[in-house]
Amino acid sequence: MMPVSMVGRAGELAELDRAWSAVGAARRSAPAVAVVTGAAGVGKSLLVAAAVDAFTPRPALVLSGAARVHGPAPYDWLAAVLTGRDTSRLGLPSDALAWLAQQPTAPRERYAPGTLLRLAVRTVQLLVGVGPAVLVVDDLHALDPASVNLIGELATVADLPALLVVASRPPTDAVAPDLTRRALARLSGVRGAVRQHLGPLRPAEVAEVLTQVYGGTTPSGRLVTSLWRCTGGNPYALTEMLAAHANEGPEALLRRLPGPRHPRQPTAPTVSASAADPVVDVPLDPELTAREVEVLGCLVAGMSNKQVAKALGISVRTVTVHVSNLLRKTGSVSRTEVALWAVRHRLPVPAPVD
Repeated sequence: MMPVSMVGRAGELAELDRAWSAVGAARRSAPAVAVVTGAAGVGKSLLVAAAVDAFTPRPALVLSGAARVHGPAPYDWLAAVLTGRDTSRLGLPSDALAWLAQQPTAPRERYAPGTLLRLAVRTVQLLVGVGPAVLVVDDLHALDPASVNLIGELATVADLPALLVVASRPPTDAVAPDLTRRALARLSGVRGAVRQHLGPLRPAEVAEVLTQVYGGTTPSGRLVTSLWRCTGGNPYALTEMLAAHANEGPEALLRRLPGPRHPRQPTAPTVSASAADPVVDVPLDPELTAREVEVLGCLVAGMSNKQVAKALGISVRTVTVHVSNLLRKTGSVSRTEVALWAVRHRLPVPAPVD
């Protein structure tokens, strides 16, 4: 399937671009804040990446981080930012930096939580320097509490010439719902903060995607409506479905689209009949690839990503992608939960090979 450019987010992109332009023009020392929320697969990360890539002038520095797929650890966001960076010139205690970076050589004894938070904030300030920089926080809802607290502090700290862009699912999907709810409220309450909530694509935008995929051919209204209904207008679900049938024409795709689902046997995301906007439901028996089933079997056995990679003969990065897909498809928030999901649904997962 040919690459599909982003559709339906022109207003959001323009707003983020204006926020970045204001940071540079005002030469402000305090950070500007942009908060992007939405359901899984609605395109938050894609929007942020596209916006940052188009920023003019180019940011002097982009610091980006997210939670670990295998489960949150303290200061995951900062650990991701520090990975591969030379921190020897920051002038901060090496043992604290080792702990914040989650290095295996970090000392067992750590600083008091308040002191460590201040050191984390100072680390970011020193990395940004005179800026201006962009700080990207992907999937705030999946971050550990220490990282969430850090992001809240960064939004209001002085001497941080940067645009802080935070993407998150709703607090109900978070590792720590109450903490995430408070953090989103704090971020959104910053003076001049940009607040965006991404909804599903409208039928006209689904039609635009189809026009791109099928080389400029105008799709039929029936195909557009059917795809919109069975994917709920969710961009990820839409592109996944189109990729799965990339070698088929529009009419063949239309014949393959799932019909109305049975209440107890959901087979695809559907549109809420009473809502003004489509709502994507998480399938109870999602379609898993053969490799995802193998990875799931390893998770049920309690294996780490490195152990899974060794058992299946694939890279750790590939395992990470499969685990991420399993979490999304099953609506789980951790590898433990997805393993329990497999047990509850009595999924016939293969035993891992030693």
